[in-house]
Amino acid sequence: MQAGTGARTGRAALPAGRGGLPVNTVQLSCFLAVAETLNFARAAEQLHVTQPAVTQQIHTLERELGVQLFHRTTRTVRITEEGLAFLPNARQMVGLANRAVKRFASPDRQAVRTLSLGCHGYTQLFLLAPVLKELAAQYPDLHPRLQVVPFQHLYRMLEDGDVDAVVAFRQPESRRGLSAVYRELRRVPIACLCARENPLAQRSSVELGDLAGEKLVLLDPAKARLEAVEVQAALLEGRAPSELYFCDSAEAATVLVQAGFGVSLLPDLFIPPDAPVARLPVRDVPPVSFGVYYKPLQGDPPLKTLVGLLRRHAGTKPE
Repeated sequence: MQAGTGARTGRAALPAGRGGLPVNTVQLSCFLAVAETLNFARAAEQLHVTQPAVTQQIHTLERELGVQLFHRTTRTVRITEEGLAFLPNARQMVGLANRAVKRFASPDRQAVRTLSLGCHGYTQLFLLAPVLKELAAQYPDLHPRLQVVPFQHLYRMLEDGDVDAVVAFRQPESRRGLSAVYRELRRVPIACLCARENPLAQRSSVELGDLAGEKLVLLDPAKARLEAVEVQAALLEGRAPSELYFCDSAEAATVLVQAGFGVSLLPDLFIPPDAPVARLPVRDVPPVSFGVYYKPLQGDPPLKTLVGLLRRHAGTKPE
């Protein structure tokens, strides 16, 4: 992208913002660069434009969308919830524009078909590798797009068509609010994580009552999935704030557990398989349902094949 104080080049016909002006690829590229670096100066270097040009494009984009995308101070830049929600859309629009340019640059180039998959965390993402390997053998022109998105945005993306399928834990209808098909892949037990030097690590299993004297490492209730919130709620009664540590992700919780800050309860699927912590079955907590959400499959052979492969790899009985 060429430098310029206004960074006016690269305009493309993309969805209109709240003010009626079209969002353009320059604005989106600036947004993605700042979201990646959380630093306006480094984003400008990456894009080969001036820092004021990046700032101007972000301000214009925020005005057109009618939301604030970043919290900015003299020292830090943080992406807002609205920015996180917009991030996959920005990636999709820039990717679409880039693919269109390449298609016209090489009209004889073989067409590709995309399949966009979303999930809550990287631990679940790693489960897709063997399935995608088989899928690629059947559809050589397939280009998977894998997106890790906070759960509160993921189902809306499925409803809006921004992802083709979501690999996730089952959510109650009242909380999810979308008309998608759900297929269970497996039942996942809840596990207690503790440091290997913790006396609990010598046990073969635990009950919730065994954790009464332990400090707790919990997922932030505002960002956690419902099954985690319900399990955590059973442990919070009578706890002082000094006994609680809140995390944004299962990966962060695992790190704090390993460091000895406390114990955590997580669906076993969230726990990195090589994490150097002890994981114990929790006898008095039922397992949770893990599966795939998708829209009706007519006219989408790769998605239909994907669902079948996911079920076969999970050992689910055919319907």
